[in-house]
Amino acid sequence: MKYRDFKRLLEMSRQDLYRETIAENRKTIRVKKQETVVKNLEKIFDATLKISNKKGFQAMSMRDLSRETGLSMGALYSYFSSKEELLEMLQRHGRTASRRILEQRIALKGEAAARLRTALRTHLYLSEAMQPWFYFSYMEAKNLTGAERQRAVDSELYSEKIFAEILRQGQEDGIFRPTDYRLVASVIKAMLQDWYLKRAKYAKRNVSVDGYADFLLEWVESFVLSAP
Repeated sequence: MKYRDFKRLLEMSRQDLYRETIAENRKTIRVKKQETVVKNLEKIFDATLKISNKKGFQAMSMRDLSRETGLSMGALYSYFSSKEELLEMLQRHGRTASRRILEQRIALKGEAAARLRTALRTHLYLSEAMQPWFYFSYMEAKNLTGAERQRAVDSELYSEKIFAEILRQGQEDGIFRPTDYRLVASVIKAMLQDWYLKRAKYAKRNVSVDGYADFLLEWVESFVLSAP
């Protein structure tokens, strides 16, 4: 699967994920019409990421958000009661989306090598489609409150653990050569992060997400696959 095909699948899932976010926060969200809530939540989340990735979430004011979204201050507060609540909603939404799609894609494959290829490509494609959120989540982690910071750290470790488990299983099955699979998973994670944290570098080199995915897959497989 290439990025274009993946993006179509992701768009099909996004509406369901927004509806789930609405259901989780129905006590807070005072707007009743679901179509309006989905449209405005997407607008609010996108604007929050855009502003925060320029000046930082703590520096973002509600007036900044009002100007960027075109929604009044009163309208914004009908979706959340504070910036902290907005942050929790945004982070939970991003974590749920990335985790669920990654798990669903991996579950379609049985053998370790196929699962590794799917996990690598899916993670890269997710970070391309959701780059503002991935960048925000990584860069803002140090400024979050204790509970949110821990959730951000746990989210980072979660995907690394997925790779570690696939590598461990592949070693047990004799598909991957014996290595420190936790260390290999850590290196893979760093290479995946390089894509969404340093996109400008790859853009200058005319490296597409598909090209980076192909390179990373070839590099990882050349290291972990057992010699014939």
